[in-house]
Amino acid sequence: MTTVIPFDSTRSSRSAARAAGAEARTGCSIVAAQDGVPLVTGERVDYANFDYAASAPCLTSVAEALATALPYYASVHRGAGHHSQVSTDAYERARRSVSRFLGVRTEADEHGSADAVVFVRGTTDAVNLLARAVPEGCTVVVFASEHHASLLPWEHPASRAGEVVRLPLPASPEAAVTSARAALAAAPEGPRLLCVTAASNVTGEIWPVEELVEAAHAEGARVVVDAAQYVPHLPFSLSGTGADYVALSGHKLYAPFGSGVLAGRADWLGEAAPYLAGGGATRRVTEHDVKWNDLPARHEAGSPNVLGAVALAAACDTFTTEALSLQHIREAALLERLRAGLDEIAGVHELSLWDAEHPRVGIVSFVVDGLPADLLAAALSAEYGIGVRDGLFCAHPLTTHLLPEGHDQAVRASLGVGTTEEHVDRLVGAVADLVARGPRWEYADCDGRLAPVPDPRNVL
Repeated sequence: MTTVIPFDSTRSSRSAARAAGAEARTGCSIVAAQDGVPLVTGERVDYANFDYAASAPCLTSVAEALATALPYYASVHRGAGHHSQVSTDAYERARRSVSRFLGVRTEADEHGSADAVVFVRGTTDAVNLLARAVPEGCTVVVFASEHHASLLPWEHPASRAGEVVRLPLPASPEAAVTSARAALAAAPEGPRLLCVTAASNVTGEIWPVEELVEAAHAEGARVVVDAAQYVPHLPFSLSGTGADYVALSGHKLYAPFGSGVLAGRADWLGEAAPYLAGGGATRRVTEHDVKWNDLPARHEAGSPNVLGAVALAAACDTFTTEALSLQHIREAALLERLRAGLDEIAGVHELSLWDAEHPRVGIVSFVVDGLPADLLAAALSAEYGIGVRDGLFCAHPLTTHLLPEGHDQAVRASLGVGTTEEHVDRLVGAVADLVARGPRWEYADCDGRLAPVPDPRNVL
């Protein structure tokens, strides 16, 4: 049923060989269903997951860590019982694991204070926390290319930020550095913050974080990095990059939903009012007064997500610097194979902000002439067992700017630990089939999404 179109495989033969060696040495594996997914034809096939950028599946090491923690699961920090003590220890060990993973500063350096690690629900939560912790009136400079999680919190009514400067999409990495520095230099005296992604969730392109940090610090400003799409693919270090803050999500890093981290300079975080008011954030409450806790408890009110922290830490411990570097080699070969295959299909256009050769993580967004993105995504799932994402990817300004005329949405294919060459070839072949012959099934709107009609699959 699936036709794999030919393309010049010699272009990726060396990288494929490197990838095979890297995969054998990473030691990373995912929890996956063994019975495949149903097609409208009645067949079942191995699921080709190309939606890692939305949420990555759980690592086996994460599942094992959760299985170990569950029998001792209890509330932390304020319980005298054995299980509470065990859970408290697991929670704080998780913080240390995340600290190592992110290369946090344990002592103040020339740019400011040492770092704190605060557990949150995800990147969106982390950036909203920082927006409420910046000094009152802080000027925030942010690129229009940001994910909504790092684009919108600064303008929320609860944000303490003052002027928010949205920079236009830069024509090159060099232009990004130049425009950011100019905007920070032109900002009023006082605290200033630059917000930037490490890797685009739309194009996968890697941003010049170290150069942006250097430029911002030269103007006396700080930098927060949205690393949600970067850390599942490459090592990131606060101390190594010089960045002041970093935010990430557990569900992008092969851990379950509901966990995340904001790590960075402790001074702004320690001086700000608690993100949430409640137990855990308090040191003492009287009839007339509240004394708030120090960091990190100050911003972790309520009963903490112990299992989320344990899961995130297990992922961080699995993805050592060596493992991530090897995984990136493997993904780079698969990415090259995917991009080369799609490039040879007439009518397929890849979205890119910068040069096609610019370094990127395992993300490809594209459109197909004559095939709406939602129809393409639905057909890939129902007829080929391939999962992709369609839409504007919570980065509407960027995606809309990159779309060719005649298209209002795109398809995104993102790679990860479980992606194989067969998956890549199946996706390329499926797109080629759909371009040549169109979908074989009828599709109609079902609760806001296109689905096969009738749909013989049992999707529950």
